[in-house]
Amino acid sequence: MSTRRTKREAVVKLQQLEMTPVDVEGAVRRSSRTVLVPKRLKYSPERNIVETPNKKRKTKTHKNSQNNRKDIKEEDSDVENSDVEHTSSGQGGLSAYELERLENIRQNQAFLSSINLYQATEELKQLTRPKPSQRGLMRSQAAVKEVLPARKSLRLQKKEAEILTLPPEPRGTLIYEQSSQLKKPPGPLPMDPINMEEGSKLPSQLLELCSEDSREERKMELDLKGYRSALKNMRITEDRVAKVVKDRIFSAAFHPCTSSMLMAAGDKWGKVGLWNLGGDWYDDGVLLFEPHTRPVGCMAFSRAHPTHLLSLSYDGSLRCMDVEKALFDDVYDIDDGLKTFDFMSHDCSTLVVGNWYGEVAIVDRRTPGNSHESLHSLDPKTLRCVSVHPLQKQYFAVAESKVVSIYDSRCLKKTKTQTVSQLHGHSLSISSAYFSPCTGNRVLTSCMDNHIRIYDTSAMTTKSPLLTSIRHDMHTGRWLTKLSAVWDPKQEDCFVVGSMSRPRRVEVFHENGQPQHSFMDGENLNTVLSVTAFHPTRNALLGGNASGRLHVFSN
Repeated sequence: MSTRRTKREAVVKLQQLEMTPVDVEGAVRRSSRTVLVPKRLKYSPERNIVETPNKKRKTKTHKNSQNNRKDIKEEDSDVENSDVEHTSSGQGGLSAYELERLENIRQNQAFLSSINLYQATEELKQLTRPKPSQRGLMRSQAAVKEVLPARKSLRLQKKEAEILTLPPEPRGTLIYEQSSQLKKPPGPLPMDPINMEEGSKLPSQLLELCSEDSREERKMELDLKGYRSALKNMRITEDRVAKVVKDRIFSAAFHPCTSSMLMAAGDKWGKVGLWNLGGDWYDDGVLLFEPHTRPVGCMAFSRAHPTHLLSLSYDGSLRCMDVEKALFDDVYDIDDGLKTFDFMSHDCSTLVVGNWYGEVAIVDRRTPGNSHESLHSLDPKTLRCVSVHPLQKQYFAVAESKVVSIYDSRCLKKTKTQTVSQLHGHSLSISSAYFSPCTGNRVLTSCMDNHIRIYDTSAMTTKSPLLTSIRHDMHTGRWLTKLSAVWDPKQEDCFVVGSMSRPRRVEVFHENGQPQHSFMDGENLNTVLSVTAFHPTRNALLGGNASGRLHVFSN
């Protein structure tokens, strides 16, 4: 009986065990509580394999259930041991997924370091915005400002406010005084460089360079293939960029000497700078003078007297820098508004000078004083450029409001002068108009309608025919000098002009509109060169920008 009772109790216990499933996951969670780090983020495929058969327990026997309990206890002990190992290894109990992610990050960083990507990134950031050239004029150091104590109101100072009374109202009409721009006094001015110590003398090499006989024959004109080859050989380097004046360049010119490259530039506030490329003068071969007070709109070296540099300013003064006398002589002077000039004689003694008011003056430098010989009103609106025919000096072209007119100086009247020829086709204001340098058979115009035009003036008919029209962006904005196309004095049919395109460049065109070459340099040319000029005898080109720097391309 006892044996049967024992068997029945065993069967009942077995049925209770089969009806009550074993909470395997609960056992695992309870075992994981003894560990400091939670194991819910742990992913283990082996664990799923173990847990999957535990869900189907209705077909298991009592012996299998006892074996499962033993396996669960052994698994819990293994998990606890593995947790202790993770914690002791210093990973903070991270899951296998997180450990694998950290390992991938470490390998990626090691690979990027092996190819020097971080170093290349830093170098690229430094080269993204190249620094402007530090040659030439040195930047003036600002004076140290005196630190004043902080201001406090009377209320904070616990003082009573002062009782102020209003001044009596003015009676009668108010007179507004016009504040006129200061202007240099008339008469000769000494050539004292303002970037050198007071009392310093001019370098002796300057007079030697300017006295060099430059009245030699021009170079033989090349064919287009040879000309393009010469342009491609012209390069710019770091030492061919220098700050010559302090502000925006309005005009620039090459001295005709051949032993060295001597250049001049005029800026917005009347300063004139000379730069001897490769010279050892005060600031990398730069000398700075101040003969004017407003923009130097036009300048040119005398072909007959190489020691003379004539400069014209908006302040109404036209001066001649005489290096031999070390003076700025007064050539022509009015109240204000001078814009342009050109030489009307081979000895450069007679000039035609234009102003903003549509008038031209004939000036003879041999006549004592600083007045004109005659004054003629041409365009009632404005006048921006004059250019004299290279062979027939009696003809000169004038860029008026929307037309270029050619006049004969022998037939000028005070008003309503009859034109010899006119160049039509411009829809906006004309920036410049120049005769071709050798024969004068072409006139090159730059217009704000975004076109550069070439006209045939060989016959001097009433209306000169248009040969070529080239589309070119001429809108520089208010902070840049207007672009003007100018001829190459060595090549009758080619001209140069600045560009607003990126990357920054200077472009050379043929008179038929075909581009010949584009001067570009990613390291040394990063600004718009509004003012350009070719050397009269050497393969050299200069360009001036809005920060007072000259860039030189040469072979």
